[in-house]
Amino acid sequence: MPEQGIKEGYLAVPGGRVWYGISGADQGGIPLLLLHGGPGATHDYLEPLEALASERPVVFYDQLGGGLSERPEDSSLWTMERFVEELAAVRYTLGLERVHLLGQSWGAMLAVDYLLSRRPAGVMSLIFSGPCLSASRFAADQQAYLRQFPEETQKIIREVEAAGDFQAPAYQEAMLAYYRRHLCRLDPWPECLNRTFERMGLPVYQQMWGPSEFTITGMLKDYERAGQLKEIRLPALFTCGRFDEATPETTAYYRSCLPGAELAVFEDASHTHHLEKTDEYLAVVGDFLNRAEKS
Repeated sequence: MPEQGIKEGYLAVPGGRVWYGISGADQGGIPLLLLHGGPGATHDYLEPLEALASERPVVFYDQLGGGLSERPEDSSLWTMERFVEELAAVRYTLGLERVHLLGQSWGAMLAVDYLLSRRPAGVMSLIFSGPCLSASRFAADQQAYLRQFPEETQKIIREVEAAGDFQAPAYQEAMLAYYRRHLCRLDPWPECLNRTFERMGLPVYQQMWGPSEFTITGMLKDYERAGQLKEIRLPALFTCGRFDEATPETTAYYRSCLPGAELAVFEDASHTHHLEKTDEYLAVVGDFLNRAEKS
């Protein structure tokens, strides 16, 4: 992260301490709090969103178990309820009385459960980038994508999943091929995305999600919140890439469940469309934030 205008440190949350960084800490405006994906990923791949700090503080943090935050070995910490408590603690400790929330992938799940369970005051708007708000729809979408791969690749995945040998080199290669089509289509991948994979909290990801994006075996496999989105009465923007793991069709369905929500689909882009179409993404998000504050 750039040095000018940066405030960073650690703060206490249930289970340990997490790293946070605020870009444009001295900037006026309502802060934007970023909830990264995973579970178990890091803030690094969201770094292009620092550009939004020209108008408001942009707040990053690494959720417990990954990135620069502490990595407790207590697996009982890896629950939705604790991550919601963590988000509440981050917001309280940093004094974010009024705030915009941006959740990417798993971060969208976290934002929704925070809003539904806590009913917090002061949230001005929501941005859901590449959201998963129905595990069953997400799983069906990934299986449809997999059917577009060569039969040999599909065979490897079926055999490995049946055997449970998820560290098999052939399976890792199949995962990478999938990610290059639906997670990030840039070649080479940006350094900030590579850093996220290097700092990934795999125990968190594997317990809560599973061995890969397209195989959901963890505690989130029964996550279904689309039917409850109507309870969230805030300005909301959904974004996805044309080849996103969060497909345009499913993301449009989520948008239809939240009255008044908007949708932006980025062409020739995937799950990390903020990396693939950075200028376009920042323009759409910046415009939405400004309009949300005037509504």
